[in-house]
Amino acid sequence: MRVRRDRGTSPVTHADRELHRQPDQPRAPGREDAAEALKLLRDWAARATPEEIATLDPLVGRLVPGREVSNYPALARAYPEEFAVDDAYRAALPDLQNGPASLIRGAARPIQHVGISNFRLPVRFHTRDNGDLSLEASVTGTVSLEAEKKGINMSRIMRSFYRHAGKTFSFDTVRAALADYKTDLGSFDARIQMRFRFPMLRPSLRSGLEGYQYYDIALELVEQGGVEKTIVHLDYVYSSTCPCSLELSEHARQFRGQLATPHSQRSVARLSVVTQPGPRLWFEDLIDLARAAVPTETQVMVKREDEQAFAELNAANPIFVEDAARLFAEQLLADPRIGDFRVMASHQESLHSHDAVSLLTEGPTFAAESLDPRLLASLIHPG
Repeated sequence: MRVRRDRGTSPVTHADRELHRQPDQPRAPGREDAAEALKLLRDWAARATPEEIATLDPLVGRLVPGREVSNYPALARAYPEEFAVDDAYRAALPDLQNGPASLIRGAARPIQHVGISNFRLPVRFHTRDNGDLSLEASVTGTVSLEAEKKGINMSRIMRSFYRHAGKTFSFDTVRAALADYKTDLGSFDARIQMRFRFPMLRPSLRSGLEGYQYYDIALELVEQGGVEKTIVHLDYVYSSTCPCSLELSEHARQFRGQLATPHSQRSVARLSVVTQPGPRLWFEDLIDLARAAVPTETQVMVKREDEQAFAELNAANPIFVEDAARLFAEQLLADPRIGDFRVMASHQESLHSHDAVSLLTEGPTFAAESLDPRLLASLIHPG
């Protein structure tokens, strides 16, 4: 009597596979093959020396029972003081950031700016009166990145800048640094921005005292589409007395004999100007233009006679935020060393719990339909 076998449940053995394999078809290893190979490797690894295992493949060490999660071979834990890097070793180091396009994550689109921000170094500046200053500068350097490139070597931007950092600053110095890292990184567009606080000795209004006023300045060199622009940004801090509040206070005095004081507040204007080829626009020149437009600059050293003088100066120059933007623009338009510009002003009100702001641009450089939501908030001056 023949016993019927259930084909759906009968096991397929190694012998079955061998029986049905075509003569010219290479045999694919199965689970039994893998099990035999694993047993063989474990037997060998249990008897082999660590050097023999490392020569074959360090991962084989994990096949030995009890070493499944070990980091075999054991790694050195002491810092190798004597280890020296040669060119061959350096060339073999992995560099994923500069890898092929196949490593790109996300949309393969060009990036307009990629780089580093706020690396600091001392920079020497030449002043208008033939002096020299060494100031701490915060540098931001970026380049464009093409869609098919994974990334850039960020440290090359710093290395390029440091090659020129020992020179006395000029836009020519920054231009050389920018050209270097454009070449190093193979990019078309590039930008360098330097921020620092520039000191100027300022006299008091009446007492004869002097003190250093510090001005937040940023210098920017932009090269885009083969066109280069040099831009200077200045934050100018002044007092603004509200003309309306001044008139209302005088009305109370005149018609009701009521003492009243107009409201005034610390205010900040950021002047951003594109410099033109030709005579140099010194930092001090731009500061003088701002002071000529709005003379109520905040004071450094003050005695009683200076405080009284400052009150009189404010009363002689009451100013709305709209007035401030136009007065600054008037001075900038009159200087042939200045091309496109932007004026942003913020009067940080003592009457209201909000600020009064204005923004005026001249030329296409600063024209924009949309603004950074925090742009005007950045005019807050910490003192």
